[in-house]
Amino acid sequence: MQNTVSEIVKDTSPLFENDTIVFGVLMLVLGLIFFTSAKKSGAWNKFYKIVPALFMAYFIPALLTTFGVISPEWTSVTEDGKAFEQSSNLYYMSSRYLLPAALVLMTISIDLKAVYNLGPKALIMFLTGTAGIIIGGPIAVLLIGTFFPEAVGGEGADAVWKGLSTLAGSWIGGGANQTAMLEIYGYNQKLYGGMVFVDIVVANIWMAIILIGIGKTAKIDKWLGADTSAIESLKEKMSSYAKKVERNPTLTDLMILGAIAFGTVSFAHFGSGYLSSFFEEFVNGLAPGLTRNMFTFLSSSFFWMISLTTIIGVLLSFTKIRKYEGAGASKIGSVFIYVLVASIGMKMDLTLIFENQLLIVIGLVWMLIHALLLIAVAKIIKAPYFFLAIGSQANVGGAASAPIVASAFHPSLATVGVLLAVFGYAIGTLGAVACTVLLQLAAAS
Repeated sequence: MQNTVSEIVKDTSPLFENDTIVFGVLMLVLGLIFFTSAKKSGAWNKFYKIVPALFMAYFIPALLTTFGVISPEWTSVTEDGKAFEQSSNLYYMSSRYLLPAALVLMTISIDLKAVYNLGPKALIMFLTGTAGIIIGGPIAVLLIGTFFPEAVGGEGADAVWKGLSTLAGSWIGGGANQTAMLEIYGYNQKLYGGMVFVDIVVANIWMAIILIGIGKTAKIDKWLGADTSAIESLKEKMSSYAKKVERNPTLTDLMILGAIAFGTVSFAHFGSGYLSSFFEEFVNGLAPGLTRNMFTFLSSSFFWMISLTTIIGVLLSFTKIRKYEGAGASKIGSVFIYVLVASIGMKMDLTLIFENQLLIVIGLVWMLIHALLLIAVAKIIKAPYFFLAIGSQANVGGAASAPIVASAFHPSLATVGVLLAVFGYAIGTLGAVACTVLLQLAAAS
């Protein structure tokens, strides 16, 4: 008897498939979080002193995905046995429309001199995070391979170290760097999905831990012996400026803010399309090999979109437009950031942690080494937790999550996260190649 498609493929449709409904659910979740976190006393007040609201904005959508209420992607099977792969567009909408809008609204009042005064520790922590990824993978392979050699084996295109090279590309740079590593080392694309899976699970677990840590920033900084005066000075300067220009926004103010935000988004998408196409031709014109793949990120439209948005925001900060901070520019930007956080949380199915367990363990050990190195260096140079958090996320999370983490400390700090993340794109492939050389040696030992 011949099996039908419906017997082979499981229908994984969530309760709500329509993005309009799902978006409403996410907004209700965010509204509930902010309503409860605003309580000045009682159990909710005690709860949010331990667990940050930003973490809950990430975790509750993850729970909804885990229990099948919503889903980032699913398989629908019709009555006649035909299977259809479907997906939600909410993360794409949030990362391509709301993220750049948030970045420009949070950047228009930035004080570049005050950002410069933060000193070199942010860059040191970012490079430490990069070093942690480069050495963390090979050490994880050595440790896990000692007990489970099959987990780090494979020959030819199936070699696990080749697959792990794509993780290095993603965790130092981003998606473009990850793809570059796939092309450089020729990992079996049929197995590539498993590495993407590890990337999503481990990176999201680590981001959740960082978000929880934000709620304990003062205690962590005290333990690190960190000098937070430059950060506090920047936050105070931005808060004072916001109060100075604060006003009850009129409809005209809000419409102008909307024009600034989404006009920038429009221009950034327009410009990124041309720039990515131009550099794609440039990159393809280079001789095949490492040199070509080092510059692959230049053909990424997302890279150019984020870069153009940041440049526009910085340029506007030198004009009278910066006074629109008083009309709530960064507050509106924060709304967009929270929607992005919820859409990222929606991508995380907590049950996936129990699949491909050995690869997950390798990823977790890898990230643990990354974290321990960051903590050690932060302790040595007395770097604040803020620098540790964005130094890590500018590597592991890239331009999508670095500004989320940075803005959780203060909206004015989002630009710092973006600048480091963009730098990560530039060095991502080269750093990943260095990591892969060590991965290959570790797998062969």
